[in-house]
Amino acid sequence: MATKVVVDLRSDTVTKPSEAMRASMAAADVDDDVRGADPTARRFQEEMAALMGKEAALFVPSGTMGNLVSVLAHCDVRGSEVILGDDSHIHLYENGGISTLGGVHPKTVRNNSDGTMDIDSIVAAIRPPGGGLYYPTTRLICLENTHGNSGGKCLSAEYTEKVGEIAKSHGLKLHIDGARIFNASVALGVPVDRLVRAADSVSVCISKGLGAPVGSVIVGSKAFIDKAKILRKTLGGGMRQVGVLCAAAHVAVRDNVGKLADDHRKAKALAGSGNAQCARKSKESKKKAAEQLLMGSTELEHLAEQLLMGTTKNSYGQ
Repeated sequence: MATKVVVDLRSDTVTKPSEAMRASMAAADVDDDVRGADPTARRFQEEMAALMGKEAALFVPSGTMGNLVSVLAHCDVRGSEVILGDDSHIHLYENGGISTLGGVHPKTVRNNSDGTMDIDSIVAAIRPPGGGLYYPTTRLICLENTHGNSGGKCLSAEYTEKVGEIAKSHGLKLHIDGARIFNASVALGVPVDRLVRAADSVSVCISKGLGAPVGSVIVGSKAFIDKAKILRKTLGGGMRQVGVLCAAAHVAVRDNVGKLADDHRKAKALAGSGNAQCARKSKESKKKAAEQLLMGSTELEHLAEQLLMGTTKNSYGQ
């Protein structure tokens, strides 16, 4: 009897650690990372800093903590303001942590369909000098690459550098939520360090498409990471023998970045097949609705809606 293979397409967050990851976790050389003594964690963080073109790196339990630590490190005065997209992950899906825990005010700018924010709109959102009596103080701009709510669109290095120039000219910092930055790098054919060169900090998720069981990494200057370590401890993210997790993360980066191009190819093929199937179902739905109307069905309003919209609502109610 043939074995049934189930492919779980809910999310790239439901990956399973490979045998190589499990073996590396079992063999990891560990110590107390809160004291900075775990050799596997130190080695992985050094590798990630070099790969991303930054001075230092820090392993954290999750992407949400990585973004939160980064924003709080840059906005270390309560009443600070961060400019970010209205459809960004930090703004929508991270429990409002920057405000709840950090007293940081979000100033949203409309995200375009490609995940960018208009340059002029970013500039207009920066609070004027000397407005501290009335306004929060702008201290940070956040970008997201790839941009999840825009269908995983990639931000170009050129766009990111324009935003970086704006930040620098106004004395601001730039943080990139780079949960899937390696996907962007592979899709654009641009080295990852080039994509984030303009950023003062970047959060990188290792447990999504790269397949590690746990963890993200934040990168930036040594001074930034020194502040981030304190904030990570404050938020409960300081872990002891974390080399067990960093060992798996190392294997994920080593083995799976090179597989992302094939992931993209398969995703495009699947999307094309799904679109064709939806179009076929839409055509069949319209035909059925027309036949029912001709046969004198009383559900006129519902059937007319089907004819106009093309199909019935899907399983998500949209």
